[in-house]
Amino acid sequence: MRKMTEELEDCPVIAAVKDEKGLEECLKMDVGMVFVLYGTVCNIGEIVKKIKEKGKIAVVHIDLIQGLSGKEAAVEFLKTYTRADGIITTKPAMVRCAKELGMFTVLRFFVIDSMAYDNIQRQTAGYRPDVIEILPGLMPRVIEKIRNSVRCPVIAGGLISEKEDIVAALKAGAVAISTTNENVWKM
Repeated sequence: MRKMTEELEDCPVIAAVKDEKGLEECLKMDVGMVFVLYGTVCNIGEIVKKIKEKGKIAVVHIDLIQGLSGKEAAVEFLKTYTRADGIITTKPAMVRCAKELGMFTVLRFFVIDSMAYDNIQRQTAGYRPDVIEILPGLMPRVIEKIRNSVRCPVIAGGLISEKEDIVAALKAGAVAISTTNENVWKM
C-alpha cells in the first residue's frame, strides 16, 4: 500500500480509462496509476497486463467489469488471474475482501445529498478502504469537509477537466484526482 500512496503523492493525476482508445493514450502518458473503468471477464487480464507492462499501477473498477458478479469471488478472480494491484467499488464488502487479499482499495461515493454524505463516514470507518473517491470532484468545500471527517485519503473524481479543477480539489485536501479527460493527463 505504501507504493500506492507514494505514487499518489508523486503524481496526483490518475488516468481513468473507459475504453481501448483511452487505454492506449494513457499508456503513452506520464501517469503512474490507471483506473480501469471498462472491460469484460474475457479481456480484463489483457488490459491489466498492458498497464503493468508500462510500469503503471492497475486499479480495476470491479463493479464495471462485464461478466463479474458483485460477489467476493470476483475480487479473488481479479487478484489471481489478472494481477490487478487494486479495486474500485461502491460495495463495502468488496473492500473487505480485497484488503484481505492484500489489494489496494478505493471505495467510491457519489455525493448527491446529505444522506450520501452521512454514509461516507460510517462506511469508511467500518470497512477502512485505503482511499475513498468522491464524485463529482468539483466540490472543494465538500471535499474539505469529508477530508476533515474521515481517516483516509480522498481522491476527487468525475467532471474534472480544467487545471483550476485540479488545483481546487488538491487545495481542498484531495491527495489526487481521477479523470477520463486525456488533456488533463498531459498537465
